[in-house]
Amino acid sequence: MKLIALISGGIDSPVAVHLMLNKGYDIIALHMDNRPFTDDAQIEKVKALVRRLEEVHETEIPLYMAPHGIPTQESIARNCTRRYQCVLCRRMMFRSGEAFAKKTGADALLTGESLGQVASQTLKNIYAESQAIDIPVIRPLIGFDKEEIVRIAKEICTYEISIIPSKGCELAPKRPSIGARLKDILKEEEKIAPKEITEKVMKGVMRVEV
Repeated sequence: MKLIALISGGIDSPVAVHLMLNKGYDIIALHMDNRPFTDDAQIEKVKALVRRLEEVHETEIPLYMAPHGIPTQESIARNCTRRYQCVLCRRMMFRSGEAFAKKTGADALLTGESLGQVASQTLKNIYAESQAIDIPVIRPLIGFDKEEIVRIAKEICTYEISIIPSKGCELAPKRPSIGARLKDILKEEEKIAPKEITEKVMKGVMRVEV
């Protein structure tokens, strides 16, 4: 089975990739490039994380970058209610991941989500986000606590890379929704053009060397 791993520069997603590689899955890494709302350090961290995972597992992990800051994040920030930024962002990430999965023949998405760890990962928000796509989303860390994830990250030496300082998302709201209702999110998405945005994102996807 082939998985599209939505990989960031954080601690969690590399651990999720590690666990699924241990189970024998084929992984293609897809990073949603949030520039200009983050910095270049995020990109370098992602490359370093993929290199480290390749070393640990002695396998090649193709890494692709998709433009996400523009058009996706910018469109959401300009047109939608601020507290829903993170949920709408995740839904658009999933749409891009699903489109890329269909293009590459992958079977599912892989994420580093852990229940309740951040605002976009509450039970209601995860439900609202998942409804954006039809393919499965595999979340191997969903029941892990942060200490467990950090322990594994340290064992495989990705932790030290993930904590390298970099700029977080500048568009994250101060008071994000933690209990988004799907009907409200669907109304918000009427203010943007999800299909057209996803098509633009796919045109900009490119493979990068690690």
